[in-house]
Amino acid sequence: MNQPESDDGLFDHCPWLYAEQASQAQRAAQEQRRKRLLAGAGTVQLGEGCFVARTAAVYPDHLDLGDRSYIAAHAYVTGDIRTGADCTINPFTVVRGTVALGDGVRVGAHSSLLGFNHGTDPDLPVHRQPVTSRGITIGDDVWIGSHVVVLDGVTIGDHCVIGAGAVVTKDLPAWTMAAGNPARRIRDRRDPREAEPGRGTGGSTAPGGTAPRPAGTPALVEELSAFAGAARAQAVDVLDRCWRPDTRRYADRPGAEPTVRAHCDAVEIADLLLGEAPSQLPAAEHVARLRGLQDPATGLIPEYGAPPPLPGPAGVPDDGAPAYHVLCVGYALDLLDSSFAHPVHAVRRTTAEQLVPHLARLPWHDRAWHAGAWVDSWATAAHWNLRLGAEPAAPGALEALFGRLHTRVDRRTGMWGSPTPRDGHLQPVNGYYRLTRGSFAQFGLPVPYPERVIDTVLDHTRDPRHFAPGRENACNILDVIHPLWLCARQTTHRSEEARAWAAAQLTAALRHWHPGQGFAFGPAPDGTGPGRDPGLQGTEMWLAIIWLLADVVGVADALGYRPRGIHRPEPALPG
Repeated sequence: MNQPESDDGLFDHCPWLYAEQASQAQRAAQEQRRKRLLAGAGTVQLGEGCFVARTAAVYPDHLDLGDRSYIAAHAYVTGDIRTGADCTINPFTVVRGTVALGDGVRVGAHSSLLGFNHGTDPDLPVHRQPVTSRGITIGDDVWIGSHVVVLDGVTIGDHCVIGAGAVVTKDLPAWTMAAGNPARRIRDRRDPREAEPGRGTGGSTAPGGTAPRPAGTPALVEELSAFAGAARAQAVDVLDRCWRPDTRRYADRPGAEPTVRAHCDAVEIADLLLGEAPSQLPAAEHVARLRGLQDPATGLIPEYGAPPPLPGPAGVPDDGAPAYHVLCVGYALDLLDSSFAHPVHAVRRTTAEQLVPHLARLPWHDRAWHAGAWVDSWATAAHWNLRLGAEPAAPGALEALFGRLHTRVDRRTGMWGSPTPRDGHLQPVNGYYRLTRGSFAQFGLPVPYPERVIDTVLDHTRDPRHFAPGRENACNILDVIHPLWLCARQTTHRSEEARAWAAAQLTAALRHWHPGQGFAFGPAPDGTGPGRDPGLQGTEMWLAIIWLLADVVGVADALGYRPRGIHRPEPALPG
C-alpha cells in the first residue's frame, strides 16, 4: 500500500521524502513552519529545499541551514548553528552551542553535537558553573553514525566516518575512520588495510556496525586487473569444458544437459573476455543456430527438443525457459551483430486491455520475483520488436505498462510487491532487479523513489538468511548491486554505505574464481539450480556482478571489460 497522504509524520522522520512526495497542503504547512522560524527570536536563514520537522525543537540564537538540508523529528537545536548544503540532522539528534557543518554531512539518529561546556570550579555548585564554547567544526562529506557524541572544541576533517556509539573528544584529520569511547583512529579511509587485529576500540567500527572497506585503493585496482587478466587467459578453457562434442551444444557444466541458455551464456562470456564469438563454432554458425530456434508464429523460443511455447494471456509465458530466452537469445544475437529473425508476435499483438489485468494478476504479494521476471520478459520482447522496426505491442500497451508500474509502486520502499515472513525482502528486491532491468533501465527511464529503493535494498543486505557467509549466490548479489548501481545514477543517497557494501562483496567475489572453470552460481535457497559447481551461468553472472560492484566502488576501469549484453549498463534504447 502507498503511504497515506495525511501521514505528516512520514516527512518528519524521513525528510528526504518531502521534496518528491509532499502534497500541496503539506508544502503549505512547511512554508508556515519556515515563516515561524524566520520570525522567531533568533536570526534564521533557510536555503532552498530545506525541511524542518514540525516536531523538532529549534530555538537558535542563529541558524543558517544550507540548501537541501534537513532537521528531522524530535531533534533539539539551539545556539549558533550553521550547515552547508545537503546536510541531515536525523531524528532525536541534539545540536547545541556553536556548531558548523560543511557540505554533505550526515548526522545519525540520537547523536549529540555539543558545542559548549560547563566549568568545573570546585567553589561553585554545578548549576552555577559558567558556560564556555569553543565550538565544533565538521568538514565536508562526513558521516557520523547513530548515538555518537562530539564534544566542544573538536574539529572533524573532510571525508571522515565516525562509528556508531563513538565519543569524539579530540580532533580528527581528514579521511579518518574512527570509533570507540573515546574515539580512536581505526585507519585512513583510503588505506587498503583493515583495522589491526586485537586493537579494541570499545565501539562499532562504522555507523551501521560494520567497517566499510575503503574504495578505489591501489591494492584493489591491482587485484581487479590481475583477476581480469587471468579470466581472459582461461576463458577458452572455461568454454571448452562446457562444450559437448557429441551434441555440438553447450551445457552449463560437465554432466549437465545442453540448454539454450548455456549457449547464450557462452556467447556473453566470450564477448566479455575475448571480444569475439566462442571458438567452438564459426560466428556465422552461432548466429544461424540461435536465429533458427525462434518459432515464426509466436516469436518465442523453446528449449531444445520442446514444442513451440504457447503464449501467455498477455504475450509471453508466465514462467519457464521460453520467458528467459526472450532475453538471453536476443542479447546473444545482438552481441553477434545479428537479431531475431522475426518479431516477438506474441507481445506485438498484446493490447493494453489484455496487459493491465494480467499485470494485476501477477503474484506480487508472495512471489514478486516471478512477477518482476514476467515484466522483464514482456518489456524485452517489446524492445526487440522496436529494434526490428515493428510495433512493440498493440497501440498504448507499452505506455500502459509504465503507467501501471508508476501507479503501483510502493513509495515507502520503492518496490513492487511485499516482503514475506519466510524470506523478508528477498522476493521484492529480486523482483525489482528483473522488473527494472527490462523496463526502466533497458528503455533509459528514471526509476521512481530511488532513495527509498536504496534504503530497502541496504536493509535487505543485513538479512543473514540470504547474506550470511556461505549463503550468497549470484542471483541475490546481482539483485542488490544492480538496484544500487541504477539508483546511484539519480541520487547520492547513502552512497558511502553502498560503496562499502560493494567493496566488501567485490573482494569476496574475486576469491571464488575456479581456475580454468569459472564461477559457481552459489547455493540456491531451495537447493535447486547450478549450485556450487562452476559453470557458464555462474561465470556469466559473476563477471557482470564484478563489473557492477567495481563501478559502484569506482574502479571498474581496472577490469578492462564492460558488459554489452543482458547486464549492459547503458540503455538498450534511448529514453
